[in-house]
Amino acid sequence: MPRDTRQRILDGSLALFNSRGEPHVSTNHIADELEISPGNLYYHFRSKDDIIEHLYADYEARMDAALALPDEQPAGLEDLWLQLHLVFECICEYRFLHRDLVEILSRNRRLRLRFARLLKRSDASARQLLDGLQQTGAMQASAAERAATASNLVMISTFWLNHAAARGENDESAAIRDGIVQAMTLVAPFLRDQERRHLNALVQAYLD
Repeated sequence: MPRDTRQRILDGSLALFNSRGEPHVSTNHIADELEISPGNLYYHFRSKDDIIEHLYADYEARMDAALALPDEQPAGLEDLWLQLHLVFECICEYRFLHRDLVEILSRNRRLRLRFARLLKRSDASARQLLDGLQQTGAMQASAAERAATASNLVMISTFWLNHAAARGENDESAAIRDGIVQAMTLVAPFLRDQERRHLNALVQAYLD
């Protein structure tokens, strides 16, 4: 069925982009991998950038779900830990978008604008989390410190895979784990002793 072929193209493209890097994959590579004709691929998608935009739409929906916070009470340390897990899991699944981010955004203005808006939503969600920690007394930080920490959390999650690759780290699962720990340590200096001990216990259990 055409609908099945369309999803196969998206799934196959994602796998190829993740494994080889988006700049090294052409529509012909995708068609060959799926054993379909280039014409069949172009029936469903106009170009490689069209495929990327559809993959980005799925990624953005996953990210927005990960950024959602509970409404009934201020966020706690466990909420921050969970959000980082969900965000990094999404980044891992669509890792080509982050590894090849500059290349992709430099040639696609629509995605550049959409990604910029997503970064703003990510920053707002991180600030809300930190504000919740402040409200409950778990954290003691000024508004400026919370804003800076929120921006740093977003920056680390966005560019951590690039940082790991530049260091020659090939195990992306380990890199994701290290990125979550690195992000959490940004908050540690502002936590009261009880929460800091809880955070250290979470990190140790995670690393073990």
